[in-house]
Amino acid sequence: MLLVGAAAAQTAKPNSSIAFERLSSLAGEWKGVQDGVDITLLYTLTADGSTLMEEFRPAKGPVMITMFTVDGDHLLATHYCAAGNQPNMSTKAIEEPQGKSLVFSLVRVTGMKTPDDFHNTDLEVVFEDPDHLTQNWTYLYKGKAGTTTLHLTRKRA
Repeated sequence: MLLVGAAAAQTAKPNSSIAFERLSSLAGEWKGVQDGVDITLLYTLTADGSTLMEEFRPAKGPVMITMFTVDGDHLLATHYCAAGNQPNMSTKAIEEPQGKSLVFSLVRVTGMKTPDDFHNTDLEVVFEDPDHLTQNWTYLYKGKAGTTTLHLTRKRA
């Protein structure tokens, strides 16, 4: 009996992998509006399913990319920002892989020219339901914090 329990424990998926699978369920096209500008988010699994790429495509303005992946017991997000920097963010150890949201907090940021440069510091991804998603981005600019919230709807074919 103990042997069966040990085998099951070895084959159980880590919470971080389960959370990544949930994040990967976003694959496809999403639509929203930010400050009056139409936004399209495209989620694509890449690197043999180990990385989720998010393309942020505003109707006006530059495209930005965020890459999500598993790292041990947590998830990582690296955002390639139009500001020219790359915030690297991480969740805490995933305890509730089916929770309503994933929260990524800044670990480090590369590409900044001065400490006052605009850069994102946190990202909360809220799974409202299979067709609705909210993103709360927190940022710093010249020492002042702010938040940008995006409400997105899945585009069905």
